[in-house]
Amino acid sequence: MIRSTPMINTARLTLCAMRPEDFKRYAEIWSDPQVVRHVGGKPRSRGESWNAFLRNAGHWHMTGFGQWGVVLQSTRRMVGQAGFFYGNRCLGEDFDTFPEAGWVLAPEAQGQGLGFEAAQAAHDWFDRVIPGPLVAMIETANAASIKLAERLGYKVMRETECDGASVHLLRRNGPPARI
Repeated sequence: MIRSTPMINTARLTLCAMRPEDFKRYAEIWSDPQVVRHVGGKPRSRGESWNAFLRNAGHWHMTGFGQWGVVLQSTRRMVGQAGFFYGNRCLGEDFDTFPEAGWVLAPEAQGQGLGFEAAQAAHDWFDRVIPGPLVAMIETANAASIKLAERLGYKVMRETECDGASVHLLRRNGPPARI
């Protein structure tokens, strides 16, 4: 499947395809110890970031979905990423066979509701275009992401260990009921 990355605008953000000129900022974000403290715990080298950057671009072409760059509209600066991917983590058929959701924000963008705004916009798109179950993996110590996932309709399936970290595996069967 080949599909171009759609652009999504929210009140404060633009979710868009990552372009080659975004790589420097992408690598900056992933080299920050505060960013990775709950995502593997180890800052990425420039080479590791490049591999992940290319993998994301290829994901859109192979599956029709992927991760967007999250850009703050007021500054036009990339502040993170949000979206979906197949992780193939060997965590079981109830997890690995479904698209996995993920979101990451640079420290200066955290604590302002931007993570939820980006993740909600990505999930709204997914629910319209590729409806179905989604999964997420979040370190048990990452209270902010667990709370965000719950707001998006995820429920904990089980706790396990991945790469030496205690994690929750979560599942979302569809959008939560809106009141």
